[in-house]
Amino acid sequence: MAYQWHHHESAAASAVALADAVAAALKVALDKRGNAVLAVSGGRSPIAFFEALSQKDLDWAHIAVTLVDERIVPTDHPDSNTGLVHEYLLKNKAAAAEWIPVVEAERQAADLQPEAVVQTALKHYRQPDALVLGMGGDGHTASLFPQAPQLDSGLDLANEVPLLHTTPVTAPHERVSMTLAAIVKTPAVFLAIQGAEKKAVFDQAVAALSKNLPTSFILNNEKVNCHVHYAN
Repeated sequence: MAYQWHHHESAAASAVALADAVAAALKVALDKRGNAVLAVSGGRSPIAFFEALSQKDLDWAHIAVTLVDERIVPTDHPDSNTGLVHEYLLKNKAAAAEWIPVVEAERQAADLQPEAVVQTALKHYRQPDALVLGMGGDGHTASLFPQAPQLDSGLDLANEVPLLHTTPVTAPHERVSMTLAAIVKTPAVFLAIQGAEKKAVFDQAVAALSKNLPTSFILNNEKVNCHVHYAN
């Protein structure tokens, strides 16, 4: 088994447990190296986790926070993960953390050409010590979507470039995403899922590798230290 399972009775309990686990992983990096990098995913699901983590007693001044993936939209757009993280995570004690941008602030839509955005994001990129993933009902994680034209490149473990542009077929907005190879290099990987529908998709992804379920490439990779936090 390439993952560890953590079952919680509620979304609130899962958020707290996930915040405890991520804080512990960051402390390992801080103790070892004096600094740490955390990559998180967006959407509405992580908000309770963000708020719990923001109150943890960590050396936040030596922690940098970034995104696993981002929509290629201005950072003040309602769908921007950057805005979400600033609102719900980079506050309280975590207000002292450094922000590593994927899409730079003040960029307007006309400036956001996908390949140029990726090149700029790569200039800022630092390999995470811990990252938190979600999973869509279609089996995508990060912005590694089934049917995306760039999926093969994103799943190529020989791909040494840690970020790529992806075009979801089933979701809005062009994206920037960490590649599978970059995820595999991360010492502590967390996957948060909730509800019976996601559990059914998860079970399919665990059963066999499938490009129809990109999350399967994380769950079945023995090099990935993946902790799955599931709430009913």
